[in-house]
Amino acid sequence: MAPKLALSGAVAARIDADLAATDELLSAAYPGEGSGRQPVHTVYVPADSFTLDLAARWGGDALAAVKEHGGLEQLATSLGLGESAQLAELVRRKLESEPIEDLRLDFEDGYGNRADEEEDADALKAGALVAQAVAAGTAPPFIGIRFKCFEEPTRARGLRTLDRFIGALVAESGERGLPQGLVLTLPKVSTIAQVQAMVFACEQLEQAHGLPAGRLRFEVQMETPQLILAADGTVPVAQLIHAGAGRVSSLHYGTYDYSASLGIAAAYQSMEHPAADYAKAVMQVAVAGTGVHLSDGSTNILPLGDAENVAKAWALHARLVRRHLERGIYQGWDLHSAQLPTRFLATYAFYRDGFEAAAVRLKNYVHGIDSAIMDEPATARALARFLHRGLVCGAVESNEFERLAEVSVAQLEAIAHPQSASTSEETHD
Repeated sequence: MAPKLALSGAVAARIDADLAATDELLSAAYPGEGSGRQPVHTVYVPADSFTLDLAARWGGDALAAVKEHGGLEQLATSLGLGESAQLAELVRRKLESEPIEDLRLDFEDGYGNRADEEEDADALKAGALVAQAVAAGTAPPFIGIRFKCFEEPTRARGLRTLDRFIGALVAESGERGLPQGLVLTLPKVSTIAQVQAMVFACEQLEQAHGLPAGRLRFEVQMETPQLILAADGTVPVAQLIHAGAGRVSSLHYGTYDYSASLGIAAAYQSMEHPAADYAKAVMQVAVAGTGVHLSDGSTNILPLGDAENVAKAWALHARLVRRHLERGIYQGWDLHSAQLPTRFLATYAFYRDGFEAAAVRLKNYVHGIDSAIMDEPATARALARFLHRGLVCGAVESNEFERLAEVSVAQLEAIAHPQSASTSEETHD
C-alpha cells in the first residue's frame, strides 16, 4: 500500500507563493554567466594618442621587442612554458592579427588635467576616430573611453567628455550604429549613488541620440575601499551590480589606487598583495551568477631597459597573468606593447595546459563514455566554458578541439551557455 502523501497541491501552491520573490530575484539578479565574449586584457592609452592603426602598431612593436631578445619561442622556453614552438606560432599570429582585444582611450589618469577646450576637442576627435577605426576594420573587438570620475572635483568634466564622445561617435557612425564592442569605464567609484548617476546619464544620452533603451553599458573600476566595506558595514560592490539596472558589464580592480588608499607602501603595491587578493575575492563573489565580468589590474613593472630588467619584467608579468587565470579571473590590464608577448604566451599556455584533459572529459560526458571521473552537468558547463574561452582568444584552434573532444563548436557553445542556446531556439521557433 502506498504511503499517504502529505504535500498536496495546495501545499505546493503555498510554497510557490512564498518563494515567488526568491524566484524573481534569482531570475532577474542572477541569470548566470554571460554568453558574450570577455577579452583577455584591456589596454589603456592616453586618449589623444589614439590613431586608426594603433592596434597594429602595438602588435608590431610587441613582435619587435621580443625579437630583440631572442624571439617568442625562446621567451616561452625561458618562462618554462610547454609546447614552446606551437605557443610561439599561435602568439605570433595573434600579435599580427588581433594584438589588442580591448582598448580604452583614457581621459583620466593617463590623460591628466587639461584646459576644457583641449579636452573637449580631444573627446570629439576620439569619438570620430573610434567610429572610423571600426568602419575600417582596424579597431579592436572592444573599444571605448575612460572618463574622469564622479567625485565632485571632476564630475562635470567627466560628464562633459562622455557627452561629447558619445555625440561624435553617434554622428560619425551614422547608419552603422554604435560599435558592438563599445565600452565605457566609470573610474574611482566609491558609492552606489555614483553608479545610479551613471545609469541616469546613460538614459539621457540614449534619449538624446535616439538609441535603444539599455544600449549604453559601462564597467566599474573598483579602486576605493568604500566599495568593499561601507560605513554601515554593507558590501556596496555587490549591491552596485544590481543598482546598475543591467548596465554594469564588468568590475575592474585598480591595483595602485586601491593599494594607495589602504596606505600600502609603493614598493609593495601589487596585484598579489594580500589586500588585493581580499578585494578581488569579494568582487568575485559579488559577480558570481550575475553575468558581470571581472578583471584583475595591472603591473607597472615594464619590460624595458637592459636585457636583465626585460627578462625579470616578462617573468613577473607572465606569472601574474597565470596567477589570476588560475584564480578564475580571466582578464587583466596591460600598459605597454612590450607586455603583449607575455600576456598571450601565459594566457595561451594556461588554456593549452588544461585543453586535452578538459576536452576528453567533455567528450566522455557528451557521449556517455565511462571514465574514472564522473562529471555532473555543472562541471560539464565549467569544462565547456574553459574550452570556449580558449577557442575565442585563439589559444586553441577549432579543428584540434573537435578532433579531440568529438564535439562541434556549436555543441560546445550550447553546453557552455545553455541559457543563450535556449533563448536562441525560442527566438527561431
